[in-house]
Amino acid sequence: MTKIAIILGSTRPGRNGEAVAKWVRDIAVKRDDASFELVDLADFPLPHLDEPGSAAWGNYQNEHTKAWSAKIAEFDGFVFVTPEYNHSTSGVLKNALDYLYNEWNNKAAAFVSYGGVGGARAVEHLRLIASELQLATVRAQVAISLMTEFENFSVFTPNDYLLPQVDTMLDQLVAWSKALEPLHAAAESDDADETVAA
Repeated sequence: MTKIAIILGSTRPGRNGEAVAKWVRDIAVKRDDASFELVDLADFPLPHLDEPGSAAWGNYQNEHTKAWSAKIAEFDGFVFVTPEYNHSTSGVLKNALDYLYNEWNNKAAAFVSYGGVGGARAVEHLRLIASELQLATVRAQVAISLMTEFENFSVFTPNDYLLPQVDTMLDQLVAWSKALEPLHAAAESDDADETVAA
């Protein structure tokens, strides 16, 4: 079955993203066209990128990188849940993306963002990053305003009008993830063949 990770892209104490990510997960797990898992960056403590070689080589030296690589390699697609910090995404999410390369390739990505303008500017940056990582991003996204969906800017109280947006985003993500599965399966096979030949 197609596997989708919902990546919680903030590790800040008191983060709003945890409630948002769990809300997305609770909606997603009711579907029967894919399996969904919440992946919390707090469970994968990655120091500021400390691998001596390029991620494209996949020759990881550090155990934290190997653990992160193994987790991301499990999935066919991703929902990135991101705050907006200073007109961009969080540093911890950017760092987590930069740690890997091949593990992201030929997979699909969708975005759920939150912030003063719904986190829209964070997603614009993430779309550029995703393109370089050969992640295919779907058009539909969920942009959540701190002004209307958070009580006192801290308690997540989503309105029902967001539900169709989540459904549309997941429809597109699952469809693209399934369509891309042969591509990343072929790439993994090529990588395995090169390893044996070496």
